[in-house]
Amino acid sequence: MPEADSASLSARADTILGIHRPSRATHARFVRAETWLRYAVPALLATFLACLGGVAALHLQIQRDDLLHRTAAEVETFTRLAAAALLSAADDEAPARLGALLPQASLQAGRRILIVSPTERILASHPPLPARITQLPEVLGEAQALTVLAERAGAMTVMLPGGEAALAAMHRLPGDGTTRVAVVQPLGQALAAWSERARNQAILLGAAGLVIVGIAVAYGLQTRRAHAVDRLCEQIKQRLDTALGRGGCGLWDWDIPRGRIYWSDSMYALLGYRREREFLSFGDVNALVHPDDGDLYSLARGLAANQTMVDHAFRMRGADGSYVWLRTRAEIVPDQSDGGRHLVGIAVDVTEQHNLVESTATADMRLRDAVEAISEAFVLWDTSNRLVLCNSKFRHLHALSPEDAQPGRRYGEIMGRGVLPRVRRELPDAEHAGATSRTFEAELADGRWLQISERRTKDGGYVSVGTDITNLKRHQEQLVASERELIETVKDLKRSRRTLELQTQQLADLAERYLDQKASAESANQAKSEFLANMSHELRTPLNAIIGFAELMETEVYGALGSPRYGEYCRDIRSSGNYLLSVIDDILNMSRIEAHRVSLVRRDLNVDAAVKSAIKLVAEPARSKSLAISVDLSPGLRLLADERALQQILVNLLQNAVKFTPSEGRLMVRARPSGDHVNLYIEDSGIGIPKAALPKLGAPFAQVETNLTRSHNGSGLGLAIARSMAELHGGSLRIRSEEGLGTIVLVRLPAPTPERLRALAAEEASQQTVAALREASGASLRPSPVHQAVV
Repeated sequence: MPEADSASLSARADTILGIHRPSRATHARFVRAETWLRYAVPALLATFLACLGGVAALHLQIQRDDLLHRTAAEVETFTRLAAAALLSAADDEAPARLGALLPQASLQAGRRILIVSPTERILASHPPLPARITQLPEVLGEAQALTVLAERAGAMTVMLPGGEAALAAMHRLPGDGTTRVAVVQPLGQALAAWSERARNQAILLGAAGLVIVGIAVAYGLQTRRAHAVDRLCEQIKQRLDTALGRGGCGLWDWDIPRGRIYWSDSMYALLGYRREREFLSFGDVNALVHPDDGDLYSLARGLAANQTMVDHAFRMRGADGSYVWLRTRAEIVPDQSDGGRHLVGIAVDVTEQHNLVESTATADMRLRDAVEAISEAFVLWDTSNRLVLCNSKFRHLHALSPEDAQPGRRYGEIMGRGVLPRVRRELPDAEHAGATSRTFEAELADGRWLQISERRTKDGGYVSVGTDITNLKRHQEQLVASERELIETVKDLKRSRRTLELQTQQLADLAERYLDQKASAESANQAKSEFLANMSHELRTPLNAIIGFAELMETEVYGALGSPRYGEYCRDIRSSGNYLLSVIDDILNMSRIEAHRVSLVRRDLNVDAAVKSAIKLVAEPARSKSLAISVDLSPGLRLLADERALQQILVNLLQNAVKFTPSEGRLMVRARPSGDHVNLYIEDSGIGIPKAALPKLGAPFAQVETNLTRSHNGSGLGLAIARSMAELHGGSLRIRSEEGLGTIVLVRLPAPTPERLRALAAEEASQQTVAALREASGASLRPSPVHQAVV
């Protein structure tokens, strides 16, 4: 099968939908030259018209120049003759006899003869001038060259005072040499005959131009109409091809006498081929027909037997090797040009319809198998109450044989041969009430129960399905018994509910009392914190005095105490006072934390400097116990924390580590970055903490040792203060310990990220603004100096 791209308009010019055009050599040459002639002929006509106008204009210009030349010669000659004629007469009679010497017949229209004195006064004029004109410049204008040169100037073109061009010549009279004769010839009157001829030629040229333009316009209209007809034919062909392609159709034109077949582009697209030549041979097309669907030879024999109509379905092989089902409808059309016959028609792609028929048959078979396979009795009736489909369960239900339940029989005829079950109860339909559907239960002779549902179909028939509900009936009986038991259970539940409501009321009363007691406990705790704060403040004053006097007595500033034991007693008094003062400070710190009166001033701090400062404060106790302190910090670590609070956290944790680490032990302080936080580790090799005591550490006054087994002094507030301070920073504190091995305390504090620094700057700016507003408001409320003076 040929496979080539679809031909373009120029390549398809010989055929339009199978209609063959003449193919003679002269016609082919004319078709090729048609486009060129469409533009060349108007251009040639325009060129001819332009040349004709140019030649006519040039001819008229030559005639005008020749006429001017002859007129100038004639004026010059006439001037000489007039001077000679006046010379033969007496000088005093020349003016009087000018008209007699030069009769009117010798002058052309508009020509004038003047006799001019040496002072340029006009002595005589023929034809006569008006009396007011007496000077030559009034006639010739300022023609100085003609006046000075006279006959040497010849005939000159001058501009008369009225604006008219004229030819003028001047000669001296031979007698005295001072009197002159001037001849003036206006050009308009001299060229009057030429203007008439030019007007006539222009009229002839315009008429010829109109004829030529009309011919060119007619030719252009004719060529445009021919081009429009060609484009219209092409558009019709394209639209027809588009319509055929969209409709899945192809056009056939079988030239029976010549044995060639024309296919439209849509037919090629339908089969997936590409056009290689305009017509296909009979054998090429016949080779594509499926062998089981006949061939074109049998179709040709039928056409030869005076068959005029063709309606035939067959398969043709496509470009991919698969077969396409086509349905061809065609009719014999006589060809008026050659007297032959053409079979013209369309071929429609019916592959989908054919596949749909097959799939419908398959679906129908599957539907029948599915209906037969269901466990319910199924029957379908049409709008005329004729049987469409039923299964063996339906026949068994009504004791029908397959011959009795033949599709197409009426309802009364079929059911008259069967047995109808007894209807025991009709159920209301859940969707519709009335004729559209109904559901009822029927009891069979063998004791089984069926639930039969009948519904109308969309086409007016109805479908009936019978379901075996014997087990459902038995379950309903069991459900009735269960319902009775359930009612008794509900009664018991109601009694239990009343009991629960009573208990709920009691629990509500207990909860209310709990809230009252909780409020009392919180008030007592607040009172305790305030009491501790006040008492601690009251105790600091005498303690400062005790510690100060003990130091004075220990240093013997004012004299010796006498016995060395007094010095020991003073040291004990001072150390006990310092210990008591530290306990009071811890209590004050804890009370401020619990009362939420601690305000942090966060800054960007260096971890290395903070750790070194804290170690200095515990270096002396650690040295006295021979403890080794090592530091392992990641370089460049920084914290966003309150410097005093950070120092208090580190000092409390290091003091605890020193306190509970035996002599010759070791302490280690480590710091590592952890995301946007910094982890501080304080490790010791001390006595460790039991696992049972770890949960309560960090609570105020919580200690591992009891009052009876305590071996280390302390208020039990160090870890609580450290934990609270860490949480105020947005961090945390965790403890991991093993008895006899040591303890690791992890403090997690925030690092100075850009977001936190911006938030801190915004908070400080807000605080400064609030402070400035308070100061401004306070200044506005203060009395003025004059008012103070009055007061």
